[in-house]
Amino acid sequence: MIERKNRTEIGWEKLDNTANLFPVIANERMTNVYRIAFTLSEKVIPEKLEEALQNILPWFDYMNVRMRTGMFWYYFERNLNGAPVVREENTFPCSPMEPRGNRNYLFRVTYFQCRINLEVFHVLADGMGGINFLRELTYEYLRLVHPELHDENEGFLSEQTSLNAEDGYLKNYRRPEKKSYRQVAAVHMTGERFLRGELGVIHGYLSVKALKVRCKELQVSINEYLAAVYVYAIYMETLHGMAGEKPIVICVPVNLRQLFGSVTTRNFFVMVSAAYVPEKDNEDFETILRKVSESLREQLKKESLEKLFSYNVSNQKKKALRIIPLFIKKFAIKFVYYTSAKATTTTITNLGNIGIEDTYRPFIKRMQALLSVSTGQNMKATVCSYGDELTITFTSILRDNSVQQRFFKKMVEDGLSVQIETNGLWSE
Repeated sequence: MIERKNRTEIGWEKLDNTANLFPVIANERMTNVYRIAFTLSEKVIPEKLEEALQNILPWFDYMNVRMRTGMFWYYFERNLNGAPVVREENTFPCSPMEPRGNRNYLFRVTYFQCRINLEVFHVLADGMGGINFLRELTYEYLRLVHPELHDENEGFLSEQTSLNAEDGYLKNYRRPEKKSYRQVAAVHMTGERFLRGELGVIHGYLSVKALKVRCKELQVSINEYLAAVYVYAIYMETLHGMAGEKPIVICVPVNLRQLFGSVTTRNFFVMVSAAYVPEKDNEDFETILRKVSESLREQLKKESLEKLFSYNVSNQKKKALRIIPLFIKKFAIKFVYYTSAKATTTTITNLGNIGIEDTYRPFIKRMQALLSVSTGQNMKATVCSYGDELTITFTSILRDNSVQQRFFKKMVEDGLSVQIETNGLWSE
């Protein structure tokens, strides 16, 4: 157990290597905000949720910060304001983060009926860091609502909770070989959009056990299968099953913690790509699955992942670049990002199975995770599981939802039972 005591005051702190990108490219449409949510077995009591947030925030240094603009880079400093106000959800998910109206915090906590939402500006932490905080927030809330949950461990954080805020990229950095990226324009999903600020959400719920059985039959991992179904859906609905020169490229974030023995709460992931070039008309799913699996497996070796993030860190460590003023760096960072965006179709990220202590399991019924869209990626997918329920969530600004329909239709054809839920935008 981790004792809950006052954390040491911090002056300022650097952003991690990945975080340096997000404040530069963020705008009203590309918010770089993600959401993680727990659905409880009973309606949320706002006053108790706010009290829970006030109780736990002081122990989480990586969340208890504000972002400042320096001469050469952005940086964090301790936020001395009170905890942000907990509000009932009244906007679309992953809306822009407005620090000035949020006591300068880079996250917000909202609720809707039985659901507790944590939305985080990606500069603070990746999804695993967000889960680390939301889980402890939910535990504290449940203890306040249900005093019988207090036990001999009162005053301590859960064993699942980490307060480690090391920069995993710098700690595991190895001087990389010279490398050049060859960018090829990818297929993009386009079409009529929702009104500015609106975000369409579709959740699909299915059994983890049933999905594992199907993947075992196909001799692929769950991530390989889901990525291939996504590629297949785009191939059939966006390209109408026709050959083309542009690849369908799906970014797959890889959590590096287990591979490199880290429990950091900050960003610690890299992006690999599942790429498929539609060389023939009416390619069958089995062929697409094989090509996507081969594409991913080659990149998921530890040495390959180490080279990916070490190359990115090496650019940040160059003395010549470090002394360039931030306003000039912004132009270069945006140029590199928008060039890379042309080479990507979409993203699918899997947060894995989320562990909850047995004491609290009867009170937590479901988990969801959502990503905001970004330049060139008008649709994204997020996967997480809790118990035997796996949740696949599509977020999109496109009025056409044929890709999502094809995705779930393919899973049903594979013998999987899927329950669908939306936020209602497509029924308007």
